[in-house]
Amino acid sequence: MTVRSPLFRKLLFAAALLIAVALGTADVLLTRYTAEREHSLAQRELAQSLRLIVREVTSAPPPNLQQWAEDTDRKLGSRVTVIDRAGVVLADSRHDPETMENHQARPEVRAALSGQTGSAVRRSATLDIDFLYYAAPVELPGNPGAVLRLAMPLEQVGASIAAVRLLILKASGFAALLAFALAYVIARNVTGRVRRMEAYATELVNADYSGTLSAEADDELGSVARSLRAMADHFRAMLARLAQESARREAILSGMVEGVLAVDHNLRITFYNEAFTRSIRARAQSSEGLSVLQVIRDPDLRRLLSGVIAGETAARERISPLHADGHIFEVQAAPLNEQGVVGAIATFHDITELERLERVRKDFVANISHELRTPLAAIQGYAETLLDGALEDPANNRKFLEIIVAHTIRLTNLATDLLTLSEIEAERLQTPAEKLSAVELARDALQMVESQARERHVQVFLGASEDVHILGHKARLERALANLLLNGINYNYPGGEVRVDVRRVDSTVRISVSDDGIGIAFTDISRIFERFYRVDKARSRQTGGTGLGLSIVRNTVERSGGSVTVESELGKGSVFTLTFPAG
Repeated sequence: MTVRSPLFRKLLFAAALLIAVALGTADVLLTRYTAEREHSLAQRELAQSLRLIVREVTSAPPPNLQQWAEDTDRKLGSRVTVIDRAGVVLADSRHDPETMENHQARPEVRAALSGQTGSAVRRSATLDIDFLYYAAPVELPGNPGAVLRLAMPLEQVGASIAAVRLLILKASGFAALLAFALAYVIARNVTGRVRRMEAYATELVNADYSGTLSAEADDELGSVARSLRAMADHFRAMLARLAQESARREAILSGMVEGVLAVDHNLRITFYNEAFTRSIRARAQSSEGLSVLQVIRDPDLRRLLSGVIAGETAARERISPLHADGHIFEVQAAPLNEQGVVGAIATFHDITELERLERVRKDFVANISHELRTPLAAIQGYAETLLDGALEDPANNRKFLEIIVAHTIRLTNLATDLLTLSEIEAERLQTPAEKLSAVELARDALQMVESQARERHVQVFLGASEDVHILGHKARLERALANLLLNGINYNYPGGEVRVDVRRVDSTVRISVSDDGIGIAFTDISRIFERFYRVDKARSRQTGGTGLGLSIVRNTVERSGGSVTVESELGKGSVFTLTFPAG
């Protein structure tokens, strides 16, 4: 509401005060002017009356002066006083002259005694009334140099002044009402314009606000309104650019795999993305304003960020937070200057997989070196023995050659398994998956290992089976099943059994390979699918195993969309189960 506006009240109060001061000053000045004018008129009237009665007083005999004065008073309505040269009152129309004091000191009397006219306004000591006095010299018979004085009570002048002043007050009041009404309209108009500009400026903080400011008059407020409209256009353009940049930044940061964290100089979070929360698996929910230590307690990260803020230089460090489930991050931190205060921004690159691959590579190099060293050393040793003369020894030369051939076959198997595993992991097989009968697959795999089973006196056979189908590559899956069967044969006792079962469970097909062999210790089960890992190293080498068979099984099954599990008990045998989606 306009009346409640502080600006409206201030403008109206200032206008009212200005009107009151102006009209009050005008009233005082006009009243003073009226009083002076009334006094001047009264003085001229007294002067004119005095000139008219001068002839009468000069012709009046001295004994009759008192009677003349009283008659003249009744005729003129003014007090008449006659004073001799010595200041003694000879006659007075309104008081006994015998009782009156000497008037020689009166200012108007002194002026008249000096030959001039004189006037004065004062309170009469005799009558205790304010009078306007006017005196002039007069020549009386037998009393030359006398003074004739007329006096008019100021009550008459005051009545005239009061009447005029009443008119002035009425006019001033009417003018004040008009001026106040005009001030009200102007103040309301100015306040309304200011309020419209204020509302417009307030709405500008809303980026979606599309309103405009109406045209204003060509004055100072109009100039402000035009400047505000220009600023609004610039502000909207700036907000649009900021919104676009913010949306672009949010999209980039949200799509980043790397976590991003920004902190102030007190190591309190000012910004983070979702990847940061997911990657570090924070103790507490990440939130702006929280300390870094409340979210991720890692002294290395705190030291890194503190160093970057203190030194204002970028730094890099690898960290492994306690709550990140063993993940390793390479953190790249750089100083971030926000409004003159130096903070830091850090990018978290998850290098866990790279570290794992590096360890696998190192382990692979070590394992392959170890696997190659033994057969190569044996081949070299027996070849040198033959060259040193054993070639002519008919009792041993054939034996040495057979050993060399056996180790050569082992190297060939190792190379073949490595190539197969490499092709599977690199998905180099270009042939599309085909629909295969799981039972036929099992039978083909059994045929592939029949000779090895007979050599070790182990019975292999197809147990419970259902006519179900899966999708995959026939040669690879046959090789995977054959590897499991060979494991069951090689790690078994003479007279033992290895059985293959095929059945459908809901929407999956399960192929189980079970044996009653030596079994696997519980501590080894979690590692048997690793490359070159052997439960019984001596038995594995005796049977020509490369340590890659189960790794090939797992990779082949997983590339076909399946999974492999194992259940085993030491001394009682093992059960490997391959699970595939039903084809």
